[in-house]
Amino acid sequence: MKILTLNKIAACGLAQFPASYTSGDDIATPDAILVRSASMHDMPLDPATVAIARAGAGTNNIPIDACTQAGVCVFNTPGANANAVKELVIAGLFLSSRKVYDALSWCQSLKGKGDEVGTLVEKGKGAFGGPEIAGKTLGLIGLGAIGSLTANAAAALGMRVIGCDPYINEEVRASLDASVQLVDTWDDVLAQSDYISLNVPLTAQTKGAFNAEAFAKAKDGLRLLNFARAALVNDTDLIAALQSGKVAAYVTDFPTDEVIGVPGVTAIPHLGASTPESEDNCAVMAAQQITAYLETGAVKNSVNLPATSVAASFSHRVCVVHSAEVKTAVLEKIGAAEQLTSNVRGEVAYTVADTVAAVDAAALQEIPSVLRVRALVS
Repeated sequence: MKILTLNKIAACGLAQFPASYTSGDDIATPDAILVRSASMHDMPLDPATVAIARAGAGTNNIPIDACTQAGVCVFNTPGANANAVKELVIAGLFLSSRKVYDALSWCQSLKGKGDEVGTLVEKGKGAFGGPEIAGKTLGLIGLGAIGSLTANAAAALGMRVIGCDPYINEEVRASLDASVQLVDTWDDVLAQSDYISLNVPLTAQTKGAFNAEAFAKAKDGLRLLNFARAALVNDTDLIAALQSGKVAAYVTDFPTDEVIGVPGVTAIPHLGASTPESEDNCAVMAAQQITAYLETGAVKNSVNLPATSVAASFSHRVCVVHSAEVKTAVLEKIGAAEQLTSNVRGEVAYTVADTVAAVDAAALQEIPSVLRVRALVS
């Protein structure tokens, strides 16, 4: 198998591939692609490519719809960088409260003042006061891997923590500190929170969701943390809320030209996952997911195909990505199978069948709305 790397990938991740695999940044006709932040939207998909893995959580740099129509499985690595981002969110809480950035910048201006520095410090420090976070309420929009870790860390720091996530799974729910309160709506979070951390993906529904209407529902002096995606926040409405005092501070790991330099904004250059531990974790998870898919057809942490567990051993296996509406036709063409799994995610289905003899892959591919057929032999 040939693996194309579009960014520098940690060596411990590449080491997960079998010795027979070839990987590098100059691979032609790759079977799979490993990517971090490089944009793939203007990159043509090679017909040989069956999988793409993003070493990170967000997949905005990958043309998901085009990949799905080509039957390409797209993976991400949720949770692999969660601790790194959580730590920076906690730093953001302090940055939003104590005006640390402004204070540090002002301190630099005292260079060369000699013996006056001590006096100037005592005289000027009053401009940079701010509240402690203990006893304040942190609201979390989204309680996935990052949000749940942040919730527990904030609770340990003495904050009251509330969160809203209609998609929270039972494993995450069980991991939350007993003091964390789940609320039903974003409006509940807005009404109660002194600080809000955004931890949701960017979708058509969440784009610009933090706008003038949302700010109007928030407590005065809200401190907003955005370590998710820039476009979750309407920049024009945010600036107006900062100028009016409705929002006291905005800390973001996704700076835009509009918010850089605006009073009250602390802009961080997308450092959330920029730790060696996070990069290693993401690379290892991405490589393992690609290998499992190429070797066995197993799907874990895909953003466009349904999760699918398969047996490790098989004789002949056929893996079919197809429209859900032609599932019956696919099953009929496969015929008798020793093991059969067929799962659906939205309009896309993924069928894996183990058979005694090889299935006619070409005949399967001829079925309308069959997007990709792969025949595997152990």
